[in-house]
Amino acid sequence: MAEESDVTIGDDDERAEAMLTAARSVVRTCMQVRPHEHVLVVTDPSTSKVGRSLYEAAAEVTDRILMMMMPRSHRQGNEPPSSVGDLMRRQNVVLLATRNSLTHTRARITASREGARIASMPGIDEEMLAIGGMTADYNALQREISGLNPILRRRRDVRVTSPAGTDVKFRTGARWVLEDNGICNRPGQIANLPAGKVFVLPKEGSMNGKVVIDGSWEGELLDEPLIFLVEDGLVVGITGGELAESVQSVLDEAKVGLRQSKAGLVNTVAEFGFGMNSRARLTGNRLEDQVVRGSAYFGFGDNTALGGSANVGVHMRGVMLKPSIELNDVDLVLKGKVTARKR
Repeated sequence: MAEESDVTIGDDDERAEAMLTAARSVVRTCMQVRPHEHVLVVTDPSTSKVGRSLYEAAAEVTDRILMMMMPRSHRQGNEPPSSVGDLMRRQNVVLLATRNSLTHTRARITASREGARIASMPGIDEEMLAIGGMTADYNALQREISGLNPILRRRRDVRVTSPAGTDVKFRTGARWVLEDNGICNRPGQIANLPAGKVFVLPKEGSMNGKVVIDGSWEGELLDEPLIFLVEDGLVVGITGGELAESVQSVLDEAKVGLRQSKAGLVNTVAEFGFGMNSRARLTGNRLEDQVVRGSAYFGFGDNTALGGSANVGVHMRGVMLKPSIELNDVDLVLKGKVTARKR
């Protein structure tokens, strides 16, 4: 079983100060807020203390700062109230510290189109802000991730293995994405926080082997691994107890209403990535789990966000522990340690 870290913050004053320190990093390093800019913090009852820390940090830089509280009744996938959406599109910077993600809402898309730069922190809580991936040195992380480009640019053949039994090969189908580094300083840009991963589209039809997910699945720490058998880029079998049955049912439901030629694409292995954030911990938070340094993750289902053709409307991710990742003649990760060196 993957275990949560036992690192904790002491008393309330220590926690509040640690949260404010991390919030300052979000405001000044990640978003690079300037004194003349308008900033909106969107929070909800479950994340209000995080929202308050972000508000206080932003108020140290600009007095053009507002905080909006989402209704407790807001559900995953729903649009925010129109008043929130209207405010979002009129800001320079929007900080989304909410239980449910607003990344794929029309309100967020409109705000980005209008030039707002946005940090999305779905599921964030006080401990996540105070310790873990949110406390990373994001300037250093940006430099390290961008420094991988010469290694990644011309190599395409990937093999992933792990102590739990993963052994899978594939070719990359597009360039490696190196922008998930926490720095969000351009109009219209959006960043997920905590950040720090490198990922790619597997070339469709190229993956074969076995993928064993033994860390977490969609924000749930695993007691029993999930095992995916992959042939020609498609999942042909899933084992791993009740969760495996649940995953299979989600994929089956996604096929309902799709024409036969498209229904098969629901089983696409859609994404592969590995974490680079040395401060991140495996806690069962979807975002933070994927950026844990030396871990790797696979996405299944829709791959259109990375330029693929599997437009199937469902996308699920699972994190594996201590992988080894070979890219042609380079060891990117060796038994959970980022190495990025030629063999």
